[in-house]
Amino acid sequence: MATPQILPLSDLSTCCSLGSGPLSDFEATRYAILFKVLADPARLQILSHLAAEGCEPISVNRLADITGLSQPTVSHHLKRLTQAGLLRKIRTGRTVTHQIQPQLFAELRTVLQMD
Repeated sequence: MATPQILPLSDLSTCCSLGSGPLSDFEATRYAILFKVLADPARLQILSHLAAEGCEPISVNRLADITGLSQPTVSHHLKRLTQAGLLRKIRTGRTVTHQIQPQLFAELRTVLQMD
C-alpha cells in the first residue's frame, strides 16, 4: 500500500479562521464526533463510491462488490455512517440501500472553509 501524500497548503502566511467563526463547546464536540466517524479509510472509500454514483442509493452487496470489502464489514461501516447522520438508510421490501445526506456534508464543508 502506497504511503498517502499530504497535499500542500496554499500560502498561510496570513492568519485565517474557520468559515463559521469560533465554535461553541457543543459544536466542537459534535463536529469532532463526525470527523472521527469520517477518519476511517474504509468509510471514506465507501462514501466516495456513494458520491460517484450521483448520490443514488446503493445496496450493501453492491458496495461490498465495488470496494472488495466483506458484506459484514461494509454493513458495520454503513451503520456507523448512518448513526452519525451522514447517510440515510432506505428499506424497500427486503432490499436495504444507503444514500448520502448532502446537507450534513455541506455543513461540514462550511465549518472547514478557510477565509
